[in-house]
Amino acid sequence: MGDVGTLLRQWRGDRRLSQLQLSSRAGVSARHLSFVETGRARPTREMILRLAEELAVPLRARNALLLAGGFAPAFSETDLGSPDLAAVLASLRDVLAGHEPYPAVLVDRHWTMVDANAAIEVFTAGAAAELLEPPVNVLRLSLHPDGMAPRIRNLAQWRTHVLHRLDHQALASGDPALRDLHEELRALPGPLDDREPGGLVVPLRYDAGGTELSFFSVTSVLGTPRDVTLSELAVEAFLPADEQTARHLRRG
Repeated sequence: MGDVGTLLRQWRGDRRLSQLQLSSRAGVSARHLSFVETGRARPTREMILRLAEELAVPLRARNALLLAGGFAPAFSETDLGSPDLAAVLASLRDVLAGHEPYPAVLVDRHWTMVDANAAIEVFTAGAAAELLEPPVNVLRLSLHPDGMAPRIRNLAQWRTHVLHRLDHQALASGDPALRDLHEELRALPGPLDDREPGGLVVPLRYDAGGTELSFFSVTSVLGTPRDVTLSELAVEAFLPADEQTARHLRRG
C-alpha cells in the first residue's frame, strides 16, 4: 500500500480528472490538493472521504485510503455468513426466486456465485463438473470451452461484451484480481468481434437442447450500502429478449 497522496493521485488519473477539476468538485484548493498528492500536506479524514466520494472510489478502496492516511476504516466488512447480513441476503434470495422462470444469479465483486435461482440450470446444464464446484466464477463458466461457450450461438459478440465489461470494471475498481481474471478469460479459446454492435442491447443467444433462447441482462446493486461486502454484491438477472424465449421458459 502506498501513501495516501500517491493513492489519491492514482485514482484521479484513473478517473481522467485534473487537479483543478477534482479540487473544484471537492471544494478544496488545487494548491492544497497538489500538496496532498506530493506528500507536503497531510489530509484530514474528512478530506480523504470527500475526495474519495468525488472520485467514486469503491468502499473497500476508501478504507484503504483511510488506512494509508493513518485513520481507521469508515466502512465495515461483514462476512457473508454473519447473522448481521442474514436479513439482507434473505431478501436478495427472494429477488432471485421472484425472477423465475428466468435465470438470475447473485455474485460478489469477483463474479463468484453467491446464490442463484433454480432457472439458472438452463445455463449450467452440460457444463463440466469442475466448473460448477464452489466457488463458481460465472464469467469463467460462461466463456470456458467446457462451460457455456459451445452453446452460445453469438459467442464472438458475447465474449467481446464480457471482456470489455470486465476490463472497465477492473479499471473502475482498481482490483488486481479482476485484471487477472480478464487476462485469464481473454486467453481462453474463442473468437472476438470488433464490429460495432447493432440493436438496442447485446443479446445472449443460447442453445438450450436445440432451441435458441435469447436474453438480455440487468445488473442490480444495493442503493445505499454502508458495508463493504454488501456494496460488492450484485444481482445479474436475465430477461427474455423475444416472445419465443419467454414462452419456452414459462412452459418449463
